[in-house]
Amino acid sequence: MLLDGRKLLITGVLSPQSIAFTVARLAQEQGAEVLLTGFGKGMQLTEMSARRLPTTPDILEMDANDEGQIAAVADEVGKRFGHLDGFLHAIAYAPQDCLGGNFLNTPWESVATAVQTSAYSLKAISAALRPHLAGGGSVVGLDFDATLAWPIYDWMGVAKAALESVSRYLARDLGPDGIRVNLVSAGPLRTMAAKGIPGFEVLADGWGKRAPLGWDVKDPLPTARCVAFLLSDWSKGITGEIVHVDGGYHALGADITQ
Repeated sequence: MLLDGRKLLITGVLSPQSIAFTVARLAQEQGAEVLLTGFGKGMQLTEMSARRLPTTPDILEMDANDEGQIAAVADEVGKRFGHLDGFLHAIAYAPQDCLGGNFLNTPWESVATAVQTSAYSLKAISAALRPHLAGGGSVVGLDFDATLAWPIYDWMGVAKAALESVSRYLARDLGPDGIRVNLVSAGPLRTMAAKGIPGFEVLADGWGKRAPLGWDVKDPLPTARCVAFLLSDWSKGITGEIVHVDGGYHALGADITQ
């Protein structure tokens, strides 16, 4: 099995529709031992979703912006696993005034929250887990193509651009420890996170028609399979990469016939 015997920490499991949930399910099916994290009011949702996995994993509370909680999770991972084989960063958040066409009016306080939660947290958690990941661990983050200015995505797009840059610097600095750092840039999916984006349908509409392979906004499985590959030994030698799982949409120019 692809992940047989591997120890994985997975964040972002909120509902069975989430990419992180599908990654956790695949990981268990492929032989991995999984530990989840949850946060605040979302802990109850994580607990409910965890019970729908093949084996109900334990859940650790972790606010991605709280250094104390991150350190506590890293300590617990060390006690339980000793060595950690992989970590999925499925964490993103922006206040409502960061989205929906409000780009020019968004205050710095909201932007700072978006960047800290969605980008800086990748560094913060990876650095805390570094001792446990050393010698062959894999860090994978979830991205949305930040090379373009998307309608209504606004400052979350900026935060994703920061995430992409953070991942490259982490790949540089953690590589000597044998730790790989990669991102998976997925097409739009109808997840709980998507519900928080005003006008999400504007972003998702037509994606399946324009993507060369088509695209199902209700199916996180292709994305989760790519994450599982990057968490596995089969991806050794790959770091600092952004893998697009979007039906090929990212490879096309503007379609002037539409």
